[in-house]
Amino acid sequence: MIDPRFYEVPGPLTASDIAALVGASHIRGDAGRSVSSLAPASLAGSRDLTFQEAADGAAGLAAAGIVLTSAEAAGVIPDGPVVLEVRHARSAFAKAAARLANVRQFDLGQPAIHPSARIDGSAVLEPGVVIGAGAAVGPNVRIGANTTIGPGCQIGARTAIGGNASIRCALIGDGVRIFPGAVIGETGFGLAAGGDGAALTPHFGRVIMQNGVTLGANSCIDRGLLEDTVIGEGTHIDNLCHIGHNSRIGSHVVMAAFAGISGSSTVGDGVQFGGRVGLKDHVHVGQGARIAAGAAVLSDVPAGETWAGYPSKPIRTWMRELAWLARAAQKRSEQQD
Repeated sequence: MIDPRFYEVPGPLTASDIAALVGASHIRGDAGRSVSSLAPASLAGSRDLTFQEAADGAAGLAAAGIVLTSAEAAGVIPDGPVVLEVRHARSAFAKAAARLANVRQFDLGQPAIHPSARIDGSAVLEPGVVIGAGAAVGPNVRIGANTTIGPGCQIGARTAIGGNASIRCALIGDGVRIFPGAVIGETGFGLAAGGDGAALTPHFGRVIMQNGVTLGANSCIDRGLLEDTVIGEGTHIDNLCHIGHNSRIGSHVVMAAFAGISGSSTVGDGVQFGGRVGLKDHVHVGQGARIAAGAAVLSDVPAGETWAGYPSKPIRTWMRELAWLARAAQKRSEQQD
């Protein structure tokens, strides 16, 4: 279910409307059924449009309203939803979703602070701050010069936001520190392959930053595609870091500069990242794990372990391999001499 504070739905779409828009090859079910929201396949209800690319997992879609899917997966989906068969399910969903819902924008001609925004009397807004419709700013908040707070955003008490930051589609907790130039809640790098090549998929999730989070200068947190990107309580993220869409970062995580977390990854509580660590998408790093600087994490990391290397592996294994390589190189050098 999309959050109406951040997204608007001009009107519902029927299955026949969507089929014509995306060029569906076959409709199974009531072509007149309509949907007015979007949801991931695992959470879709009777008023939701969703998509399913593979047969694996398709059997759990009985409660969905309309499903865009491949011919292969269509045969596995149980009766209940209207099923539209398409060649490229994700690309078709992107096209239909963009017609069904839109991210709320700043009103043209609005004053810098929209009349419907709720600003606590103790908040300090530096010159050039712009706040959209329906946003809320709590007590003892300070917002730096030229920062924009998008429609519907909620900023908790005692939060400090530096200058030239951009925040949209986000719920920010109490005591959060956001340094200058940070960008929170923009569309992630979700690509949908179609007949005309890859295109960016519109995103309809949120960013949730819990209490006591720190986000460094010029760092970016993408909002989720259909679910939320979540940063847990007391997590500290350094400058120039990137958190991809749908990622879930636990509490009290420490992340040094230049770290990059690809979409749909999860990081457990108390994890520590050295500088320039990179995580592949859909990777899980267990609670209390430590990742050495420069590591490329391409597989799940068990809780409490320390990994290093490119690609990363348990640090003792990596160090043994480095030692063997050094000995082999020395031996070869001596033979050549």
